[in-house]
Amino acid sequence: MKINFDSLIPVYKQIADAIEDDIINGSLAEGREAYSQLTIARELNVNPATAAKGINVLVAKGILEKQRGSAMSVAHGSLGRLIEERREKSMKEIIAALVSEAGKIKFSEDEVLAEVKKFYEGLRGDKNAQ
Repeated sequence: MKINFDSLIPVYKQIADAIEDDIINGSLAEGREAYSQLTIARELNVNPATAAKGINVLVAKGILEKQRGSAMSVAHGSLGRLIEERREKSMKEIIAALVSEAGKIKFSEDEVLAEVKKFYEGLRGDKNAQ
């Protein structure tokens, strides 16, 4: 987990995003123990309250579960919810940026779609070459 202290994104939000990333990439599995506030604070050299705030963002979203007498755990169903959330948010942002930039440089819709298709064909070609 890495935090950019020069970023405009608050540290607690970066912590929450990093934990989500670890769930998505499989470092943290559903039903398993998650990072503790003190572990995060020590690893990142941040205030434990800041680490707790990042964790609490995910508890409020139902991604992490607090269980009395045991460690914080990754909620069942979290992976699917996170992937869906990221797919929707990321695609909207990426497409908005692509369409905006394409308009500035006078690409038509057909040209943009053709370029996207060529890009995907190139990716498939790279995989077949391996």
